[in-house]
Amino acid sequence: MNLLLKYLGLCFFVNNPVDLVPPNSFMWKNVMYYLISGMIVEGLISDPADGTLEVVLRTIMAFSTVGAILLHQKKWVYYNQLYTAIFVCENFIMTLATATEGLYHWMIVTGWEVETAEHISIGIGFFLVFWYIAIISYIFRQLLKFKIGNSLLMAFSYFVLTYGLPMMFMDI
Repeated sequence: MNLLLKYLGLCFFVNNPVDLVPPNSFMWKNVMYYLISGMIVEGLISDPADGTLEVVLRTIMAFSTVGAILLHQKKWVYYNQLYTAIFVCENFIMTLATATEGLYHWMIVTGWEVETAEHISIGIGFFLVFWYIAIISYIFRQLLKFKIGNSLLMAFSYFVLTYGLPMMFMDI
């Protein structure tokens, strides 16, 4: 639990991923949480089979992108630290996004105007995406010593590669 709290500190720009060395069991538990929660969320949004495929594609893209970045930077030794840091923070943001969906449904059930409920949930969604990109940027900056502009560009690219490409593939 202590290690999880240290990793969650990354979501609030507190800890340094260089100082966090995860055991294998912790790393794979995060990947499993990512897969299961992603499949549940995507399964609720679309067809469960399509949702599962999209989450698997996102996971493959995440591992591949982290690997490509580290190979390019010649810092392969940080692979486990980087993908674990990213996955813990993605899991945190995904949990908040799931709670936002719950909030949206609660607002609809309790009689809020649909338009107002949509504006609130979309606003929270945009905030979560920007926060996510800021977190990934922070992780890149801390672990790989990127400058702020480069880390933001890399975080945005990571977001597009891991979410955008699988989504585009699913639309084909």
